Amino acid sequence: MIDDIMSDARERMARSLEALAHNFNKIRTGRAHPSLLDDIRVEYYGAETPLNQMANVTVEDGRTLAVTAWDKGVVPDIEKAILKSDLGLNPATAGEVIRIPMPPLTEETRKGFIKQARQEAESARVSVRNARRDANGMLKDLLKEKEISEDEERRAQDEVQKLTDRFIADVEKALEEKESDLLEI
Repeated sequence: MIDDIMSDARERMARSLEALAHNFNKIRTGRAHPSLLDDIRVEYYGAETPLNQMANVTVEDGRTLAVTAWDKGVVPDIEKAILKSDLGLNPATAGEVIRIPMPPLTEETRKGFIKQARQEAESARVSVRNARRDANGMLKDLLKEKEISEDEERRAQDEVQKLTDRFIADVEKALEEKESDLLEI
């Protein structure tokens, strides 16, 4: 029973960390990275289709992404979708290839992105703590139903706390890496 609660808590905390990594990928740094365009959807035959399902996104050099559509007729639609996104990118079409230069980050935008990264990290911390709270609640319920002893509950709560501390440290490490990435010129 305790093992099930622990594995559930571990799984929820790991999902929080994965969500944080996904959200950090949306925050652009000065370097080009294909994952920047992961959330862009393009109108394609009446359906909103993810860009990475209809085009190849590659890094041309450190500051330029190249998007090569598999269906050449959809190139203008891809360009419009990139312009409409809130990433602040200006694509340039050269025949069948759309090149997207990454504008250099100003000090102001860097600070804004760092603030956004800190908010994402705080959300992840809250999510990890919620998983801890739920696990501790389940342990208390087991104790009330006399399915476990007080000693077992105490040991399990200590284990949950160690797990929480580890995941919070992972969140801090990820935030530190993202901040240093954003401050790099």
